Amino acid sequence: MMYIYNVTIHIEGHVESDWLLWIKSHIPEVLATNKFNKATLSRVIGHEEGGVTYAIQYWAQSKDDLESYYKDYAPQLQKDGEAKFGSAMIGFRTELQVLEEFE
Repeated sequence: MMYIYNVTIHIEGHVESDWLLWIKSHIPEVLATNKFNKATLSRVIGHEEGGVTYAIQYWAQSKDDLESYYKDYAPQLQKDGEAKFGSAMIGFRTELQVLEEFE
């Protein structure tokens, strides 16, 4: 069963361009853990008050891969962004279980 690790980030406008450059190098670091097989970066439309909101979705093949990522990689990778952007970046994370895909 597939799982999606969704990271939603609100970034203040004055650091948005720096954050975009950083996240585009950060996503490959997360994928390099080999716990996810793909990722998408999306802009959330309609929530631009005081900044911009983005969603990054990482696709994992199993719950075990996701749990391993949380244990072995997530703490340091999350600290990297917090150290660079501090309070100009506010985020929350959700986990989704894919029940079925339609095309």
